[in-house]
Amino acid sequence: MLAAMSRSCHTHRSSEKQPYRLICIAALLVLITSGTKAQFELEQSFPGLTFTRPLDLQHARDGTNRLFVVQQRGAISVFENSPSVSDAKIFLDIQSRVRSVGDEEGLLGLAFHPDYEGNGYFFVDYTASNPRRTVIARYRVSSSNPDSADENSELVLLEFSQPFCNHNGGQISFGPDGYLYIATGDGGSAGDPQNNGQSLSTLLGKILRIDVDNPEVGLNYGIPPDNPYVGNTSGFRAEIFAFGLRNPWRFSFDPATGWLWAGDVGEDAIEEVDIIEKGKNYGWNILEGTSCFNPPAGCDTTGLILPVWEYTHSLGRSITGGFVYRGGSIPELAGAYIYADFVSGRIWELRYDGENPTENTELMDTNLNIASFGVDENNELYLCAFDGNIYRFKPTTTTFVDSTELLPSTVHLAQNYPNPFNPATTIEFSLARRAHVKLSVTDLLGRHVDTLMDRRTDAGTYRVKFTAENLSTGVYLYSIKAGSYRVARKMVLAK
Repeated sequence: MLAAMSRSCHTHRSSEKQPYRLICIAALLVLITSGTKAQFELEQSFPGLTFTRPLDLQHARDGTNRLFVVQQRGAISVFENSPSVSDAKIFLDIQSRVRSVGDEEGLLGLAFHPDYEGNGYFFVDYTASNPRRTVIARYRVSSSNPDSADENSELVLLEFSQPFCNHNGGQISFGPDGYLYIATGDGGSAGDPQNNGQSLSTLLGKILRIDVDNPEVGLNYGIPPDNPYVGNTSGFRAEIFAFGLRNPWRFSFDPATGWLWAGDVGEDAIEEVDIIEKGKNYGWNILEGTSCFNPPAGCDTTGLILPVWEYTHSLGRSITGGFVYRGGSIPELAGAYIYADFVSGRIWELRYDGENPTENTELMDTNLNIASFGVDENNELYLCAFDGNIYRFKPTTTTFVDSTELLPSTVHLAQNYPNPFNPATTIEFSLARRAHVKLSVTDLLGRHVDTLMDRRTDAGTYRVKFTAENLSTGVYLYSIKAGSYRVARKMVLAK
């Protein structure tokens, strides 16, 4: 699961790898420097509730607005999604079946069937004993109580051995295609001694994809017909969707693009963010991030997919994968992938559209051990922390008004005029000192519309014209990045 935890299961060998290198130029790693007032704050989402080692937060897609929190020991709690809630009920308790001896073992994942409202099915990923193994199982909600599951309804879909007590992966989620995706670690120990990440004959070190609705003969699940190794005669596991992963700790689908984002925990030097595609090899244990691992130099990277972002252990030691923000409370984060580091407590936003250079910005440096992210029915984002609390970003009501109270003294971004506009408007900004300025326009889903300026700019006041003849009526965001600051505002195109 987490690099800090994995040290309780084994001793890492001293690093003999070549020095790590960043995937993007240093100028793109934008940090909020000490003494700078951050744009974002965290607040406890449910002050009346606490949990023991919360590892996952889910909703059931059933219109009830309830939330479900997975606790590592083997229990799932359910409660109303309200800041004033003071009581959580136990939805499922399978502690008697769950092995949680190692720090990375336990009840690790929860996914509700896309038709949960109709069939009442949900799925879990947990570690079991005798022998030590991962279990993917289906359960059903009680027919008489929507806040309680039938503990005796378990149907085991899939099991596979865990040779060590760490690197269990554990995230499960239904994709937009209706199939169940499963993240598995490389089996543990240090350096992938069994070479599971690169072996196609094992389920370890992979993203798996199975069909829970159409089981095949002799199985409690089916193989999607377009899985990359369907029908192979080489002994490759047909459940494999992608491989070459060390310990993917949390993945998510972006509902706008369908992209599958994953955070993969590194060994001694590098944490990485990947966009997972069918049949692709993400390099472990040939690579750690973009650097050679085995061998430590001169490795063959042919056919390997590099991360879209990586960071070194000077910034954190165990990535917690997150979500692309598609909620409405924090519009300035629209389209950004929000992720964290369990050890350092840092939280970042990452912007990547597949074409332009990746941009990574530190949002805040917390003292939290952030174990997971989750979203509610409105795609609002939550953080699960090992202090027992669930957090969210505090909505920033001042960002889109004509006030400079929270804006840095070095930059001011004015409201565009006219607003609403058709088809042209003027955007004005001012700088107190020379800086590299990037002025961009996106839609509310974070999709790039136009770059109006991207250059080193002297201090002064500037006016830039934006013409939207080819755009549809709607609300758009314009944002400025100057040095370590990023400010955004709304504008309305009315045709």
